[in-house]
Amino acid sequence: MGIIRLTNIRVFTNHGCLEEEAKIGSDYRVDLEIKADLRKSADSDELADTVDYVHLNRIVKEEMAIRSKLLEHVAKRIIVRIFKELPMVSTILLEVSKINPPIGGDVEQVTIVMEEYRA
Repeated sequence: MGIIRLTNIRVFTNHGCLEEEAKIGSDYRVDLEIKADLRKSADSDELADTVDYVHLNRIVKEEMAIRSKLLEHVAKRIIVRIFKELPMVSTILLEVSKINPPIGGDVEQVTIVMEEYRA
C-alpha cells in the first residue's frame, strides 16, 4: 500500500450558508490523502499504473467550484467522485478548510475532516 498526498490545494469559491458568502466568496484550502497499491507503478515507471495526482487535483477543483452550503457536502462529492473515477484508490482522507470564516471572531480557519474506505 502507498500514499499520495496533495497538500494545500488553494481555491476561491462561494460555499456557505449565508447569502453574503454566495456573493462575496472566500478562500479555501483542501488537503487530500489517498491510499492505493503503488507497487506496480514503482516497478513499471508508467503513469497508467498509478493514481494520477493531476486527476485528483482536477476533481477537487471542479467539485469545489460547485456551490454548497456545507463543507461536509462538498467533501462528500469529492470523495464519491474519486472512488468512481479512480478504482485503484482504497482509502481517502480529506480536509476542507474555510480560511477566515465569518463567525464573529478572529479564527484563522475552520476545517472538516472526512475519511472513507472503498466498500
